[in-house]
Amino acid sequence: MAPRSVWTGTISFGLVNVPVKAYTAVRDHDVHFHQLDKKSGARVRNKKVSEKSGRALDGDDIEMGFEVSKGRYVTFDKEELDELKPASTRAIEVTDFVALDDIDPIYYERTYWLGPDGDQAKKSYGLLLAGMEERQRVAIGTVVMRNKQYLTAVRPLDGALAMSTMRFADEVVPKSAVEAVPSRRAKPDAKTLRLATQLIDALSSEWNPKAYHDTYTEELKTRIEAKDAGEEVAEPEPAEDTSAEVVDLMEALEASVNRAKQGRGGRRKKAAPGRQSA
Repeated sequence: MAPRSVWTGTISFGLVNVPVKAYTAVRDHDVHFHQLDKKSGARVRNKKVSEKSGRALDGDDIEMGFEVSKGRYVTFDKEELDELKPASTRAIEVTDFVALDDIDPIYYERTYWLGPDGDQAKKSYGLLLAGMEERQRVAIGTVVMRNKQYLTAVRPLDGALAMSTMRFADEVVPKSAVEAVPSRRAKPDAKTLRLATQLIDALSSEWNPKAYHDTYTEELKTRIEAKDAGEEVAEPEPAEDTSAEVVDLMEALEASVNRAKQGRGGRRKKAAPGRQSA
């Protein structure tokens, strides 16, 4: 089934408008459970209950409240909040083109593929993509989706345009606000640094996202299938807890470097016959 667009509009910069459609570029694979009554197997439903009366409330009986001080609320009804929602727009209003490397990934939130909306948009879409690739620039602007305004970045990605919603500056927690994060770096001694860089080099490889798996979700799905089929599910052996062990940093680095080198060497030897026969 072909993916459906979640937003249709234009990328607007200067006097140029590029009609586009947005498609979700990411999806969650979480396993969702329902709460069930152990005795009857019936679904457990959550009800909205007044803390004071204990009575279950309907939607018409509920208003929204913002707590301004302990126990004191400023209240709004649905119509008032609807009036405050930003008007839905059909344009990504580009205000700046910034260097791709200047944006820290901490600002990115959710990503969408952008495709040209119709054959007539393909030329302007391709031109914008080529220009941004040539200059390695990202278009920064704002967009309204699902009644919420987002800061957004349109960037070239894998031969197409991608739109990422972003966090505003005041939504990013600065390093200085987290006490556990050191404000100054301690300089390591030369030998320790050399071992650390050797370990990094030994574990270095090309980025391949398909090499990484959510092993917890995979194991959970396997267990669900086994239980559904009436099979016995063996409990795995608990992993050994080494969190309390005190390890000498130099010894740990040296052992890690040796193990990484042996592991990489073994994998290369196994892969060699396949490459020679190709």
